[in-house]
Amino acid sequence: MGLVLRLIVLGAGLGVIVGTSLKLLAPRLVQGAIGTPTPETPVVKKSGTGAMALGRFEPRRELVGLSQQWTRLAAAQKGLTASGFLLVLDDGRFAQMQPDLPLPAASSIKVPILLASLEDLDGGKLRWNEPMPLTKEVVGGGAGWMANKPLGTRFPFFEAATEMIRVSDNTATNLLIRRLGGKTTLNTRFRSLGLPATVVNNWLPDLDGTNTTSSRDLARSIALVDTGDKLTPRARDLFREIMATSHTNTLIPLGLLMGLGKDAPDPDSELLPEGITVYNKTGDIGIAYADAALIQLPDGQRAVAAFMVKGPFNDPRSAELIRAMAGTVAKTLVKAQ
Repeated sequence: MGLVLRLIVLGAGLGVIVGTSLKLLAPRLVQGAIGTPTPETPVVKKSGTGAMALGRFEPRRELVGLSQQWTRLAAAQKGLTASGFLLVLDDGRFAQMQPDLPLPAASSIKVPILLASLEDLDGGKLRWNEPMPLTKEVVGGGAGWMANKPLGTRFPFFEAATEMIRVSDNTATNLLIRRLGGKTTLNTRFRSLGLPATVVNNWLPDLDGTNTTSSRDLARSIALVDTGDKLTPRARDLFREIMATSHTNTLIPLGLLMGLGKDAPDPDSELLPEGITVYNKTGDIGIAYADAALIQLPDGQRAVAAFMVKGPFNDPRSAELIRAMAGTVAKTLVKAQ
């Protein structure tokens, strides 16, 4: 009887303790303080500059001083015709100088060709490893190594797309032009992408400069990718990876570095400590020079820029003018931060 009495007393005591504890903890349980999940308030990402938004190809506020600097630089070089366009994707600041003037594209036309190629990859119209046979029609001289391979050699799409940018292989470019449906079909694609000045009239290398584009078209080609307007995130990553393989960094990258008061044989490496990364593709056929780039800025914003110059054959002033215009961009967008 004594044991039963003690068990009854113990049970009553435990009941009081547990009941009191639950009463005290109830408010905290409701608030989710001890492991009970509470509904999360949805986070709405704003489109302002502080939200790391993708941005848009939407010029809003002209950097008039920068545009005027370009005009003065170009006017000082008699016999050269120049064009330039810059847009900060995050906030719409832009600069321009004859941005819609069609000029010989040289190898810079490979940027919109890469865009169209990856758009077809996205749409399932071609495969990443799809073989493309080398024929006499598409063999192109000048830059690249694919032209030296025997006719009938089959190159996978990813190799042609990469070599078109990495070493500016002209035969690789012609392979893609043919695979995308030929010149006429590709030109229709360019117009549908909002690139009216971008026209392929001849196979590369097109030393006579019949293939054309404009600085606005080149900048827009890159922006359509980086803002997510035309490619999925996976294809956008492929675009950046391929653009990052480009060897030539003596125009926009070197110009940016010079604008920061520095010089180096490898501008890309020297720009990295400054918080600047450049994905660019140049063009050079002697009578025309061009460079188009996506520029990652130290504050996380991104800009697209393109410069084109037409002049006497192998005139060193053409490349110098592009570097000078890129230098003013660095002074405006980087040094001002």
